Amino acid sequence: MIKFSANLGLLWPGLPLLERLQRAGAAGFKAVEMHWPYECPPGSVREICSEFGMSIGSINTAPGDRSKGEFGLGALPGREDDFQASVDQAIAYCLASGASAIHCMAGNVGAQQRDEARGTLIRNMQIASKKAEAAGIRCLLEPINSFDQPDYLYSTVEEVAFIIEAIDSTNVQILFDAYHVARSQGDVTMRLRQFINRIGHVQIASVPSRAEPTDGEIDYRFFLSELNFLNYSGLVGLEYNPSGNTECGLESVKLLAACMSY
Repeated sequence: MIKFSANLGLLWPGLPLLERLQRAGAAGFKAVEMHWPYECPPGSVREICSEFGMSIGSINTAPGDRSKGEFGLGALPGREDDFQASVDQAIAYCLASGASAIHCMAGNVGAQQRDEARGTLIRNMQIASKKAEAAGIRCLLEPINSFDQPDYLYSTVEEVAFIIEAIDSTNVQILFDAYHVARSQGDVTMRLRQFINRIGHVQIASVPSRAEPTDGEIDYRFFLSELNFLNYSGLVGLEYNPSGNTECGLESVKLLAACMSY
């Protein structure tokens, strides 16, 4: 059975994180995920999740200085110490809040820096994955499409799989966002089947609008059925921009598939 996770980086926009957590619990979710929750006390997050019986899937490492175009630090040469500090911060937050995985953000790099940046990320993740594994926390790497983030280190599932193989740690998995895969490459189902054994988390949104995953180029009723057929047991994150009221949008999401379960 598919278990949806409410992505609180996008759902209930404009509300404080603790209120978004309460809204997710009231909506019936049993799992949530967050982008950068660090300004919110982890004990308060744990308390609300416990009240509603919600688990916490993933959080992201700090993006760096967004005003300078940074969107992650893992692949930035010369920023190794900053990245490891962001990993330490994420691990500490996971342990205090109850989150179980960290999306380790690679970052934006120029075309001429790609080879050096790839090596930097591999070395950084070899260190980070050991620290996370010792804490019982998984690491995730996510390809992000070049329409939304033109300079992000990788935009394809194959690139991420190559890097994970080079890291050589079973504790590093693919974050398979069907929206990003479709925008970058297409053939979403084929890539899902090909890499299912390396996938640690799945996210969905409509393509190309990134609104509720109920229309657009991907038939998510089929996609979710395929996840069930492949015996995927992880969470499916609802990481989409609500087209209107979040609760109203969730009503349409509930009709996605008979296999849906909160």
